[in-house]
Amino acid sequence: MEDGNANIRRWEDLDIDILVKIFQLFDIFQLTSGIAHVCSSWRMACCDPLLWRTLDLSMLRSNFIKIPLEPFVYVDGRSDRTLTRLLKISLSLSRQSIVTLIFHFNLYVSDEQLTYTAERCPHVRRLVLPAWNRIKKTGMCKAIRGWKELESLTMPSIANPPYLLEEISTNCNNFRELKIMGPCDVYFASSLAAFLPNLRVLSLRCSVLYRDTLIVILDSLQNLEVLNISHCILMEAVPPPQHKRMMTEIDQTIREKASRLRQFLTCMDDSCIMCQRTRTDEGLVRWYKYEEGLWKTDEVRSLAL
Repeated sequence: MEDGNANIRRWEDLDIDILVKIFQLFDIFQLTSGIAHVCSSWRMACCDPLLWRTLDLSMLRSNFIKIPLEPFVYVDGRSDRTLTRLLKISLSLSRQSIVTLIFHFNLYVSDEQLTYTAERCPHVRRLVLPAWNRIKKTGMCKAIRGWKELESLTMPSIANPPYLLEEISTNCNNFRELKIMGPCDVYFASSLAAFLPNLRVLSLRCSVLYRDTLIVILDSLQNLEVLNISHCILMEAVPPPQHKRMMTEIDQTIREKASRLRQFLTCMDDSCIMCQRTRTDEGLVRWYKYEEGLWKTDEVRSLAL
């Protein structure tokens, strides 16, 4: 028996590189389930930077109900505790290795959770923001100031964009990609031109976009290389009493202005399912109604998840 036991290898003796390869197959729930406490070797493997280049929380969403007063959602306490636990364990194990941070669009993060995350993963280059009903201006600004290496942002549209764009302009010198999951009006486009004139890639897919807004973008963002307006409802303002009219194709003026771009991605096809869905949802796509993960897609490869 003693001789037989002597030949049995223990889990803690397994090569660290092999453990890391195994753990790379785990999702965030498995990685934070307590396996780092099995032994010192497992904890060392759990802290390997290869496991933490990306913190993907896109499978985690809040259990919430809508309410009539700000922040217009009430989040179940259990959802908050689950997120806080995941963040604390992940940010401890990752040891500032995270460069891509992804939140689900229906994950209602609080100010404290966002700023806590920003403080503990300062090297984030790509950020996919959650719904920010519960995030105040001060919390968002504090977080952006901590992400000085930020290059790419996916965000919902907001009523007052200048403060966010100004923070990015001031603190994120390498910023170059932006995806807005919601309407972009002239005010937003003008703010982009004012604060992010060096923007290289912009995606506005699946939203309402007015012709004059598109012209402001094309005229003002002289360094823009890629513009994605696929599946957008393109509107043209006209004199009263009609006020507005949906365009059925990209006119020659816009095509000429967009000709300098490396990529100008469009789709206004009546047979396209995504174009149909955008129109059905009146330019504010209800992603929860459709296939799981559909919101992650983008015609721009660098913005797809």
